[in-house]
Amino acid sequence: MTTYIVKRILLMIPTLFLIVLVVFGLLQLAPGKPTPTQASASGAENTQSMEGRESYRIFKEQFNLDKPILLNLRYSLGPEDIIEDITVLADYARPVCPEDGTTVADCLPAQERPDSASVIAAQDRVEDLGTYITPALYEIAKTNKRDDVRAVAISHLSVNAQYKLRNEFSGSRSAEDEEYNKVVFKKNREIREWTVAPDATGADIDALLAEKWTPWMQEPENVERFDYSFNDKFFITFGDTRFAKYLSNILRFDFGISSADKQPIMPTVLEKMKVSAVLGFFSIFFAYLISVPLGVWSAYRQGTKADEAVTIGLFLLYSLPSFFTAVLVLKWLTVGQPFDWFPTGGFQSSGAEYMTTLERVIDIGYHMVLPVFCLTYGALASLSRYARTGLLDVIRADYIRTARAKGLSESMVVLKHAVRNGMIPILTLLGTLLPAIIGGSVVLEFVFNLPGLGLYMLDSIFVRDYNAIMAITLVSAVLTLVGILLSDLSYAIVDPRISFD
Repeated sequence: MTTYIVKRILLMIPTLFLIVLVVFGLLQLAPGKPTPTQASASGAENTQSMEGRESYRIFKEQFNLDKPILLNLRYSLGPEDIIEDITVLADYARPVCPEDGTTVADCLPAQERPDSASVIAAQDRVEDLGTYITPALYEIAKTNKRDDVRAVAISHLSVNAQYKLRNEFSGSRSAEDEEYNKVVFKKNREIREWTVAPDATGADIDALLAEKWTPWMQEPENVERFDYSFNDKFFITFGDTRFAKYLSNILRFDFGISSADKQPIMPTVLEKMKVSAVLGFFSIFFAYLISVPLGVWSAYRQGTKADEAVTIGLFLLYSLPSFFTAVLVLKWLTVGQPFDWFPTGGFQSSGAEYMTTLERVIDIGYHMVLPVFCLTYGALASLSRYARTGLLDVIRADYIRTARAKGLSESMVVLKHAVRNGMIPILTLLGTLLPAIIGGSVVLEFVFNLPGLGLYMLDSIFVRDYNAIMAITLVSAVLTLVGILLSDLSYAIVDPRISFD
């Protein structure tokens, strides 16, 4: 048994890796992306100002949104790969030619001027390429024939060429990191000043290049910085990606911070998981507690009027959507129409922090009566039918007739022989019920205003909080794998003929 458990746990590792890879890829390929404003549909538009662009650039770096998803080949980019985006930005800055035919220097016809969407996309691409395109930007600034294109290249060069800070967005920087960051911050402040106005002349650009950028590019430190060895290229290709950064964080049990509220993900997930765990555990507990005896009773009364009545009643309950029932019980049992027996929602009453432990448990139980009922009744029909079918298959077996022939009491035959072996179909479902702690209660958490994982997942999807979505998905995957393992192990407990040795 121990060997089997160890093998299954080891098998979970590559399974979890594949789950994370698939879900991560789907999230990155989904339309839309997080923005600093998060809840605003116009978030991308608010990043057009200089301050907005800088804030958005820092936001993307903080959550690794500026990196490619799986493979990073940016070290091979040259001037020809970015000249189109630089030209778009330069054209957008040019004045529009008047329709009355008035002559304006270096103007561009309105129909040839790039639209805002193209400009924002070009800005995003140039910013996301980071330091990898520093040599390409320098080459464009030095050799391009258009002065406005050269000026735009220098303005981005003063941003992309900056040095990276150590653990910039981490709260656990060492003293050495702090000292290094002070030096780098001073260097970056100087680099940010090496820029020109959009309408700078060729002479101004040449003077800046000769005085600042050319000596800087020729420094041994920077020559080595942009001369990538084979090992550097290998690490960048597979290591400097969004997925690699996320996976390295997971291996350290660090799920990052929320892009919505800038708070660590894991404490929030654990806090909300308490609510979903209470709701899911008691729902599963009562579902099995009621459905198994009901299925056994129905199996031994197969074909009777009582069996038919129970079957009809259970399937009537099964046909009622949980959200519909939740709205009805809220109306009938919480707001005084006709009864006012339960609270309208929430996990605890206000002022619960001043209650004793026993009072808090009673208060939580009082709040969870209606949600647990709504989440439980739908499972009664399916679980009881599985229990009934499994027992019907068993009670006709030869060993059951043999047990009766030995003179064993009917209760002993049912409980010790029939029920144990007839529970395998029910136990198989256990592997799928644990993840229901998260997914199965989304609607009910919304209706009853329960601050659980389901509602947190829904809110995270709306604001595209990738870190939160990935953390909840990983928790759900772990629960699924643990549930399947527990389901398999329970086979050996209820049926002595099954062994994993």
